[in-house]
Amino acid sequence: MTMARFLANLLLIAPISLGIFSSVANVASATEELEPLSGVQKSGTGIQSIAPPTGFPAIAPESTQSMEQDPVLESTWMAQITSVSQLSDVNQSDWAFQALQSLVDRYGCIVGYPNQSYRGNRALSRYEFAAGLNACLEQVNGLLASGSASLVQKEDLDNLQKLQEEFAAELATVRGRVDALEVRTTTLEQQQFSTTTKLHGEVIFAVAGVATGQDADNRDIARITTFSDRVRLNLDTSFTGKDLLRTRLQALNSNSFFSAAGTGTQLPEGTLAFNAELDDEGPESNGVGLDTLYYQFPIGKKARVTLFANEGEVDDFTNTVNPFLDGDDGASGALSKFGSRNSVYYFVPQGTGIGFQYQFSDQIELSLGYLSSTASNPSAKRGLFNGSYGAIAQLSIQPSDRISLGFTYVNAYNNLGEDLVSPGTGSQKANLGLVTDEPVISNAYGIEASVQITPNFFINGWVGYTRSRVVNVGDADIWNYAVALAFPDLGGRGNLAGILVGMEPKVTGADRAIADAFTEVVSDDNEDSARDRNTSLHVEVFYTLALSDNIAITPGLIWLTAPNHDNRNDDIVIGVIRTTFFF
Repeated sequence: MTMARFLANLLLIAPISLGIFSSVANVASATEELEPLSGVQKSGTGIQSIAPPTGFPAIAPESTQSMEQDPVLESTWMAQITSVSQLSDVNQSDWAFQALQSLVDRYGCIVGYPNQSYRGNRALSRYEFAAGLNACLEQVNGLLASGSASLVQKEDLDNLQKLQEEFAAELATVRGRVDALEVRTTTLEQQQFSTTTKLHGEVIFAVAGVATGQDADNRDIARITTFSDRVRLNLDTSFTGKDLLRTRLQALNSNSFFSAAGTGTQLPEGTLAFNAELDDEGPESNGVGLDTLYYQFPIGKKARVTLFANEGEVDDFTNTVNPFLDGDDGASGALSKFGSRNSVYYFVPQGTGIGFQYQFSDQIELSLGYLSSTASNPSAKRGLFNGSYGAIAQLSIQPSDRISLGFTYVNAYNNLGEDLVSPGTGSQKANLGLVTDEPVISNAYGIEASVQITPNFFINGWVGYTRSRVVNVGDADIWNYAVALAFPDLGGRGNLAGILVGMEPKVTGADRAIADAFTEVVSDDNEDSARDRNTSLHVEVFYTLALSDNIAITPGLIWLTAPNHDNRNDDIVIGVIRTTFFF
């Protein structure tokens, strides 16, 4: 028999001759991958083995089951042994004893663990198999290089041949499993949804109702309990592994309790984060539509650009510095829109535009963006640059692992007049684009902060100031602030408790002429001044119970004192039970 034939046979029955496992079938069940072993390659003078760069062998912890079971074992093996008797768990009665002894005596290619054990009956990892095979190949190549090929005895070849025949059934089983895997792999490749696109879904079921309170017109709010939903399907596509094309389909029937098309008088205060936008288009009815379409890609190692074709949002490219509470438009975190982030962010409308992020360092990031809600409208005073827009610039600073700060500036222009567009938080008067028929220019400034006290306790807060001008009418000063406590993993992994107290946007000072520009949205007994009468507080508590990685239930309460910043209105209490499914 030629040396080449011997080496071929050695490769076929190497797992058996090494005595590393009891049968080839065990290997097939203990390993998930059946790929060619790296570290072994053919050469012009036989089979060349490549030694591990450091230690022998380098065994990955996640792929070595025995290392987790026996803390005595380490990630390095013994040197090659000179006698089988050095192995504490190999006995002469073992069926593979003669094979092991022959390999040690003639070729010196058996190695063991640091505790002088061989563990021949357990399943092995691919790394261990490669290391053992590598040791034998090195010894065989040494014999070839030294001209000692005659040391390979005929009886050894006969024994190897017998072992190969004895385990022919197991080898055939392995080959059959490999063939079956190839067929399944081919089927998966042909039937897979996409090589570049992944589907992520989210479903919200919400039971909500107003327990008590009065609206902006000092009328009792109907005690109506609603059951609504929001469904989102995100198709996330990557062409380079670093970019992202997101196509989102959405259907919802969740409407504000205080929208013009719903119950009560239009009042942005207390709007739920997963509600439909506050406008006059009428109630949503679960019609499926394209909610978001954007493409995000890096420029170099520090910059990232996001191009929004539809319904872009500021939090897609800006850190709102409200961890845990700002959760994907109300799918998680706070229940209300106000509780999710500083209200100055809402002056940037959902729409078409561009976002830009530049990371100066791990601690400092600059975010810039421009979004227009009328970009696709060719009418006069509409379009990408002539209609309503919001431009944002924010410097995010993280001076330590526990502290995050945001310094935000927004310039916005609302030219929609009677279309009744609103940022969705605060009093009627604070939403001047909602209650006047004149264009409104706003310059908003925000400071946001988050401090991690412990891994399970965060304090978040913000303050926002806006100077708004009703064109050709007058100016108004608008303030908002909040302090929030977040308790992640409270009572179990994935749970979250949140408490928030703050003031939704309030007009603290304004020119009297603005009151003359109010539309019928502002009630007769509340339009005598452009300023808000009193101060309303927003108090919110919730607790998210993670039933699993895919299901979370969040009951909570929202309490609005002096609704619409008017203490003539009785406090409003809104109860919510939100159930979110992620898949």
